[in-house]
Amino acid sequence: MLIRLRDTDRRPLGHVTVDAESRPPRVVPASADGSTREVFLDWERALDDDGRLRACVACGGTAMYRRKAPIWFTPFALLLAAGGLVLAITGHSSHPAVLGALVALLVIDLVVLLVVPTRLVCYRCGTDYSGLPIAPHHGRWDPRAAARARRRG
Repeated sequence: MLIRLRDTDRRPLGHVTVDAESRPPRVVPASADGSTREVFLDWERALDDDGRLRACVACGGTAMYRRKAPIWFTPFALLLAAGGLVLAITGHSSHPAVLGALVALLVIDLVVLLVVPTRLVCYRCGTDYSGLPIAPHHGRWDPRAAARARRRG
């Protein structure tokens, strides 16, 4: 599993790849600025009986949500769709090549959205996890849960 660690003030500490089976008690994440900082992970209450994450190993927060990973293709698709809109407004959208390109863009964007991995994110510290099975009780982002986690902070 890939963990993008953050501290309790939600500042990025770096990322680390760990094996959930080995449950390392401490890691040294690779940070963008090259600094090193040892981070202790709490695995005791973090995993459920099926080996799925139920709490954050970085801060111990129990409120987590699922979200899709940022998609690199989305800005490109939006730019192409804007170009298609301009072609439609200027009256060129009835050309078969333009219609084919717009349909292809739609299909590619849908495939990318279906294939992109889902991440699990801690409301409290913002640490996110990918490459792991996600328990069904983790829902999408909820503003009320985020506010509760900030108050407990």
